[in-house]
Amino acid sequence: METKLAIIVRSTEIDVNGHVNNAKYLEYLEWGREEWYETCELSYKTFGALGIQTVTVNININYRKECKQGEHLTVSCRPEKIGNTSYILQQEIRNEQGELCADALVTSVTMDSLTRKSREAPAALRKYFA
Repeated sequence: METKLAIIVRSTEIDVNGHVNNAKYLEYLEWGREEWYETCELSYKTFGALGIQTVTVNININYRKECKQGEHLTVSCRPEKIGNTSYILQQEIRNEQGELCADALVTSVTMDSLTRKSREAPAALRKYFA
């Protein structure tokens, strides 16, 4: 399942170079992942009931095109690969013209809420990687 989240670049997200600060792209990606989790009905509450949390352990991002204030962007998120305890989500940020502004592979691990150790990814999450 792929989700898409529309956002508008705000003035507070611009750096001294006149474009979106690199750290803001990571925030945009996080918003996109939250949209994916919510659409898949995998909220914090759902994971909590399963006794797990998810932890981002790696983000490999490519900055392709600068984004500027007032631009309308779309952040997409889709499942890429799942292992025993880790999984990868593929994400893109595109502008109104459909140009790729950034893309990333985000690796997360499912962690037991009590022991704080990695734990097998639940079926509720696995089904989206089929």
